[in-house]
Amino acid sequence: MRWTDIQQIAAQLATKHPDRAPLSVEFPEVRDLVIGLEGFSDDPARYNVRILESIQLAWSDRKD
Repeated sequence: MRWTDIQQIAAQLATKHPDRAPLSVEFPEVRDLVIGLEGFSDDPARYNVRILESIQLAWSDRKD
C-alpha cells in the first residue's frame, strides 16, 4: 500500500481505530498511524499535507 491508496488506507484506519474521531487526529499522528498499517510499503517520508488531509477526510467519511 502506498500514500496514494487513500481509500484503502482510510478503510484500514476505520477498522483498526473505530473509536477515533478522524478529524481530531493531528496530521503527525495520521502519518504515524498510516506508516504503522499492515501492508504499508511506501517511503515514510513521501507524504505531504494534502495527502494526509485526503486520508483524514476519507477516514472521516467512513465513520458516518
